[in-house]
Amino acid sequence: MPKIRLQKYCSEKGIASRRKAEEYIKNGWIKVNGQVVTELGTKIDPDKDNVELTKEAKKEKSEFQYVMLHKPTGYVTNLPNKGEKEARDLLPEKFKHLIPVGRLDKESEGLLLFTNDGVVAHRLTSPKFDHEKEYEVLVDKEISKEVIEKYREGVVILGEMSRPVRVELIRGKTYRFVLSEGKNRQIRRMMKNFDYNVYRLKRVRIFHLRLGQLKMGCCRELTDVERAQLLS
Repeated sequence: MPKIRLQKYCSEKGIASRRKAEEYIKNGWIKVNGQVVTELGTKIDPDKDNVELTKEAKKEKSEFQYVMLHKPTGYVTNLPNKGEKEARDLLPEKFKHLIPVGRLDKESEGLLLFTNDGVVAHRLTSPKFDHEKEYEVLVDKEISKEVIEKYREGVVILGEMSRPVRVELIRGKTYRFVLSEGKNRQIRRMMKNFDYNVYRLKRVRIFHLRLGQLKMGCCRELTDVERAQLLS
């Protein structure tokens, strides 16, 4: 197998994101075959070389937290006005210092991720990484094939052309919307442009993270597998 850059290997194996791996290399926090590596251009053989983090990197990595919340309607994601309820208030005290990744508007429910890992937060919110977000949307009437096709081509929202949006019927008047960006109230604005009313909007997936059976108002930390996939 051809050699690959150390930071690429770390990303693929879920050891650290490429950017974080570069930081670890500069700090001398990664060992290859027992030897500390400090050169960013270092390449390794994935089949033969042994890569491990030093105790300093392991300590920093252990301090990162990733918490999934099933946000109910009626809660704002951040910067609440007087009298408004903030989603962060639903978290246990030990997680209240974490920052929400992206937004989920007050009228919407579903998956909201909190973390203190700035690299992961950036990757999940920046459109250039094309991370999908999936929603289940209940509307007042059937969405026509013509409108679905327009969404797939992209529509103008807030003066800008949106990226293509995949829309599929789930059942009745509930549809699956899959986006690769997150403009402010994007789905609601898209629907209003074509005279549809949204009765319920629920985010069920961010990238590979799925809300699953997590009850409304409850939260949980990500599993080791979910964390590794997130970092990769």
